[in-house]
Amino acid sequence: MSDDAAAPLLTQPEAAAIPPEYRASAAIQLAALLAQARLVEEFVLPDELEPAPVFSP
Repeated sequence: MSDDAAAPLLTQPEAAAIPPEYRASAAIQLAALLAQARLVEEFVLPDELEPAPVFSP
């Protein structure tokens, strides 16, 4: 999302309102995202670990 696209959401919070018929599924999706974020936050990496110099998928 570009800054221009996000601006109304920041200046007019009602622009980000979720219609009632979508709230249950939005809550399920947000709960899943939170669970995934917790997995990332809880994953411990050693301090001496260095990033790879070149990314190769």
